[in-house]
Amino acid sequence: MNHEYIDLPTVAHVEGAVRLPGSKSISNRILLLSALSQGDVAIVDLLASDDTAVMLAALRSLGVQWTEEKTATGTIHHVKGVAGVLPNKSADLFMGNAGTAIRPLTAALAVIGGDYTLHGVPRMHERPIGDLVDALNAAGTNVEYTGNPGFPPLHIKQGKIHAQRLSVRGDVSSQFLTALLMVAPLMAREHAITIDVIGELISKPYIEITLNLIRRFGVTVGQNGWESFTIEPGQVYQSPGTIHVEGDASSASYFLAAGAIAGGPVRVEGVGKDSIQGDVRFAAALEQMGVQITMGDNWIEAKSNGVLKAIDADFNHIPDAAMTIAIAALYADGTSTLRNIASWRVKETDRIAAMATELRKVGAIVEEGADYIKVTPPAVITPATIDTYDDHRMAMCFSLVSLDGAARKGNVMRINDPKCVGKTFPEYFAAFAAIAK
Repeated sequence: MNHEYIDLPTVAHVEGAVRLPGSKSISNRILLLSALSQGDVAIVDLLASDDTAVMLAALRSLGVQWTEEKTATGTIHHVKGVAGVLPNKSADLFMGNAGTAIRPLTAALAVIGGDYTLHGVPRMHERPIGDLVDALNAAGTNVEYTGNPGFPPLHIKQGKIHAQRLSVRGDVSSQFLTALLMVAPLMAREHAITIDVIGELISKPYIEITLNLIRRFGVTVGQNGWESFTIEPGQVYQSPGTIHVEGDASSASYFLAAGAIAGGPVRVEGVGKDSIQGDVRFAAALEQMGVQITMGDNWIEAKSNGVLKAIDADFNHIPDAAMTIAIAALYADGTSTLRNIASWRVKETDRIAAMATELRKVGAIVEEGADYIKVTPPAVITPATIDTYDDHRMAMCFSLVSLDGAARKGNVMRINDPKCVGKTFPEYFAAFAAIAK
C-alpha cells in the first residue's frame, strides 16, 4: 500500500466473512477501568490501533504495569490494577487524536490529582473538552488550559473534591458524561455523587456501554432516566478477572454496507444480537433501506435485495456508523436525509463538511445543514480522488464507492492517506480486499 494513497479498482460483487478488530470504545474504557481497579485484569482481544496505543502508553507513563501475551487465538493484555492510586504523581501525556482516551483520563487525573499535562495532535486541540473541565472544576478539581480555553492542551494540578452533585451538558459529546461516570466512584468516598445531565443527551448507546462496563467492574450506578446518575459511597472498582472485548460495531458497518450494495452475503464476526454496542443498530437502518439482515449471538450478515431504498431518519444514536449510511445513499432510489448529527462537526474532522465535499466529487447532489445532510445519488458514480482529512472513518466509508461494477467497468477510486485507518482498524484495506470478488 502506498502511504500517500491507495487505488481501489471497481468491484462488482462482494461476499465472505470478516473477523472484526476489537471495539475502540470498549477497549479504552476497559483499559482505564482495569488500571483503576483492585486486582489484576486479563483483557482478551483488546483492539490494536493508534487510539489504544495512546491509552496504553499513557497508563505506562502513570506507573500502571501491563504486559501483552500473544496466544494461538489472539492477544491477552494483563493489567495490574492500582486501586485508584497512581504510582506516578507527575507525567507528560501525548494523547494523539483519541477522544476515548483523553476525556476519561482527564477526569481520572483531575480527581486523583497530581501534576499532569495532556496534549495531542493539532486536531485534538480543536476538539472541545470545556464542558467536562467545567464540571470537574466546579466540583473542586484544578484543571487549567495551556492553550485555547475550552480545548486541550491541559495542565492538571492537585484539587480537593467538595461537591456531591455535578452537572454536565449532554449535547456536545457523550464522552463528557462517560468520563464523569467512570471517575464518580473515586469521588464518592464519603458521600454519594450525583451527575445531572443538562439538556438533551446525545449518543445514548455509548453511555450504555459505559454503564455496562462500570457494572462489570463491580460498581452500581443508580439511574433516573437519562437526566441523572447516582453512585453510592464506598464503592471500589474490582477486577472481573478476565474480560473480553467485543468486535467493533462501527467497523462492522462498512462490511455490512458492502453486502447491501454489492450482493453479499457478507458476515461480520465479533458482534451480534447480544452486543453491548449501540452501533449494531446500524443493521436496522440497512433493513429500512431494504437490505436482508440476519443475526446470531456473535455475528451479523447482510445481503442485497436489489436497489437500496432512500432513507430519512434520525441518526443521533449512531453518529459514527451513520457516516456509512451517507455512502449507502449513493446507491439508493432517491434522496436520503440523515438528521440530528450535529456531533459530526466536532469529531476527528468536521464530518458533515468533509462528507459533503467528497460525496460531490463522485457526482452526488448534497445539501448540508448545521445538524443534517441530504444526499441525492448520481445516475452514475464518477471515479474521483478522495481526501480523508486524517479521519479513519472517511477512508473506510469511501472505500465502498469502489463497489457496484456494472456502471463503470475498470475505473479506479483513489483514497488519499489510507494509513489514517490505523486509528481503529490498521488492517482495514486488506480485510476489504478479501471480500471483493
